[in-house]
Amino acid sequence: MLAKTGPLILVVDDEPRILRFITMNLELEGFRVITASNGVQALDRVRTDLPDLVLLDVMMPDMDGFETLRLLREISDAPVMMLTVRSEESDIVQGLKNGADDYLTKPFGMQELVQRVHALMRRTRFTQAHIPTVVKVDDYLSVNYESREVSVGGKPIKLRPTEFRLLYHLIENAGWIIPHETLLSKVWGYEYRDEVHYLRLYITYLRKKIEPDPANPRYILTERGVGYRFVDFRDREFVEVEGNE
Repeated sequence: MLAKTGPLILVVDDEPRILRFITMNLELEGFRVITASNGVQALDRVRTDLPDLVLLDVMMPDMDGFETLRLLREISDAPVMMLTVRSEESDIVQGLKNGADDYLTKPFGMQELVQRVHALMRRTRFTQAHIPTVVKVDDYLSVNYESREVSVGGKPIKLRPTEFRLLYHLIENAGWIIPHETLLSKVWGYEYRDEVHYLRLYITYLRKKIEPDPANPRYILTERGVGYRFVDFRDREFVEVEGNE
């Protein structure tokens, strides 16, 4: 029976057999499912049905998944998982750059797909959580956890949900080295602890948005071969005073 109250998932694929198979398995997990067979239909369904998550095939006629994703990101912040037979890292990076939150290559097992859907939904619930905290890193950078607003140089900037989750965990552990696998588990889910290219890509995104000079980062520091560390801003005033003496 179709779930009546579970999260709504839009599945986009031009193969009817795959649509039926994914729909059946997701409904058994308690999700509500709607479908589209091409990019145009997908954009219409996103506008009218406001899905909580989108599973988007890359290899579709007329408008492929990358172009569909680009247009989808103009109207929705819903998390998107790309589904494709193309497993080259360059294709994965292209999907992530266009705004995808995850990438699963065909053929895949339904158990893996369902686990990743659950992980993506957990990450989305985190970004919607009420965290009434404002953190002022310094006069240049501040973060409002409640509104998910980031101010850089006195101007508000927009972070995607995954970027915000990553920044949150970095700031909350300021001064400490966070290993790659720990950040991946916290931000993407335990299932992604080996997907280091996800982390590197999103660190690059964050630096471009919050650093005065991304090539020489002030806030997000690389600990080569280990992970990343956010500068210990809580002790910055003490360090600067000490240095002036």
